[in-house]
Amino acid sequence: MNRQRLILFILVILFGIAVFWSYRAVPRPKTVSTLTFKPGQQVKSTVAATDKQARNADDGSRVKISLLEKEPATFKGYRRNLFKPVFADEVKIVKQQPIAIKTPPKQITPPVVPAVIQPVTVPLARFTFLGFLKKGTVKTIFLAKDNDIVLVKKGDKIAGRYEATDISDQALTLKVADTGAVIVIPLIENLPLATAR
Repeated sequence: MNRQRLILFILVILFGIAVFWSYRAVPRPKTVSTLTFKPGQQVKSTVAATDKQARNADDGSRVKISLLEKEPATFKGYRRNLFKPVFADEVKIVKQQPIAIKTPPKQITPPVVPAVIQPVTVPLARFTFLGFLKKGTVKTIFLAKDNDIVLVKKGDKIAGRYEATDISDQALTLKVADTGAVIVIPLIENLPLATAR
């Protein structure tokens, strides 16, 4: 409670100082002992001077023909080319000859030798392609043999001697274990591998 009284006391003192300062700052009327001009007196010299100034003042209603006969004065001060570059480096850049951009030489890629689609051998003719499943980067194809479904991933063996080296959406690439030959089989749903060429 004492803190509130102290704050109130300080605010009352500040209010009193503000009231005293505003009272002192109010302008007071002043008086002079003697007047320079008596009330009602007209000063002729000042009236004549103001009439003369009013006659000489140009309010824009008169046309001065003498100004039309006057030769226009030329400017003798400093002249600057507005289109000249401000910095010296810009002059060098403007004077430079354009440089032809050389295109990089075309890289000749060796022709891709397509894998030979070989006719499917008899052991693979018993498999029918049903579809594939892609989970992440691993693709699994579903092959049906008789009444069984065989799942084949990259690296698995089919019919004991064919290893799956690549599986894509359109084809299955097999490597024969005995000879090392590569067989590419197009994948068409619900068709046996033998007829899917």
